[in-house]
Amino acid sequence: MQITQFMRQARMANPAGTATVYQDRQQDWTRFADRAARMGTALARLGLDRDAFVAVLSMNSDRYVELFFAIPYAGGCFAPMNVRWSAAENLYALNDCRAQVLFVGTDFVDQARDLAARFALKAVIYMGEGETPEGMLSYEDLIATTEPGPDAGRAGDDVYAVFYTGGTTGDPKGVVFTHQALCEATVAYLAMLPDVEDLSFAYVGGFFHFSAANPALYITLAGGTHVVLPKFEPVAMMRAISTHRVTNAVMVPTMITMMLNHADFAQHDLSSLRTLVYGGSPMPRELMEEAARKLPGWRFYQIYGMTETGGFATMLRWRDHVFDGPKAHRIGACGQPAPGVEIRIADPETGTELPVGETGEILMKSDYLMAGYLGKAAATAAALKDGWMHSGDAGHVDADGYLYVADRVKDMIVTGGENVYSIEVERALYAHPAVMECAVIGIPSEEWGEAVHAVVVLRPGHAADQAGLIAHCRTRIGGYKCPKSISFQTDPLPVGPAGKIQKNVLRDPFWDGRDRKIG
Repeated sequence: MQITQFMRQARMANPAGTATVYQDRQQDWTRFADRAARMGTALARLGLDRDAFVAVLSMNSDRYVELFFAIPYAGGCFAPMNVRWSAAENLYALNDCRAQVLFVGTDFVDQARDLAARFALKAVIYMGEGETPEGMLSYEDLIATTEPGPDAGRAGDDVYAVFYTGGTTGDPKGVVFTHQALCEATVAYLAMLPDVEDLSFAYVGGFFHFSAANPALYITLAGGTHVVLPKFEPVAMMRAISTHRVTNAVMVPTMITMMLNHADFAQHDLSSLRTLVYGGSPMPRELMEEAARKLPGWRFYQIYGMTETGGFATMLRWRDHVFDGPKAHRIGACGQPAPGVEIRIADPETGTELPVGETGEILMKSDYLMAGYLGKAAATAAALKDGWMHSGDAGHVDADGYLYVADRVKDMIVTGGENVYSIEVERALYAHPAVMECAVIGIPSEEWGEAVHAVVVLRPGHAADQAGLIAHCRTRIGGYKCPKSISFQTDPLPVGPAGKIQKNVLRDPFWDGRDRKIG
């Protein structure tokens, strides 16, 4: 199985159908496939080595969708960069995957210049709008001057992509996927959806994240339409749904809230949307009831998973979004396993499988798990044991096979659908000369599900305030990772017998009285 076959399938089954919509541009599947083949051939002629990584640092665009297929067509491996990361974090990723080519969008020209000055690249290709910056190659010129050559034929166990996720020990980890794994994941995703005919998808999540990467693949396989927005903005999203009769989308609860509460909500016809997948944080019951009332044609589906599982492992279908009766408790579940996925609940200490209803660590197994962490054999061995992905999340499975997530074993915070590892934030805080001790935890947020909060003990004789420490963090890590709030104390942070800070002691008062701690 190979990813480029999805593009050929779309061209064969729907040659004149609209493939992409972006701003004032549209193209059909015949033109899309031709452009992707031309770009793939151009990359190969630039000297891209087989199996080499090609990085992409850009907001979403129609050209970005083409690169999902052009890069493997050239024989390379896809490496989408996180647009919310700092230059230092993206430099780490470039070094980690040893990328040979960097595609850059309009908003990241300065960062790309900085990265290219600090890391040797065979080419930097400008994929944005307007005039091509000096020292970069033009995306459109390469396509216009290159005749399509043959597909490199990458397939099966060949590496397709690396998706970067934050590291629990400080450094990001590159999560590697083969063609076979993501081909099977794409088929499984389509199998979970209620409709697979005449699909169109509006993108608001970044393509470096599986909330957008999964649809980029399944919409192509289905020969549907990619309606691409650079980022989420309520009016732009509502306008896109209305204008292009979008059928599918992925949004976190925060985005849904912003749309429902917008002053212009009633001015847009949103009735075309049939399938809304949400994840990243729990959907509050009140929000779900309001959405079901205001958007009666929308069917909501929750997914649970992680980057290492291809972005999903379970789905809570619309039929389980009920608010009354004997099945009303299912609204608090994450659903049942996706096709081809097995779920096991294990004792986190012994690894022994636990009975139905008992809480333990959630393990997941499927043919579309990651191949491993790039260059991190020890981390791969710790996460993947006997074919089971150890999620670091705690939960239980009921007698009907529904998974319920209770809390997080690893110190990870999910804020607005983005994963933030506390150790990354703590490292940034500890770099400030006034910080003696700190602990970063997730606290409740009506807007974001969880918010990043830091508890700080200052060094004697030093001074710092919340604004100053947050500004300091922004110089070292992506803005979404920085604390939204900081509390200061003079007493040492609580520690256990082994000297480890007891974050549960700091966290529990914020969550007291809440039934469900995370999504």
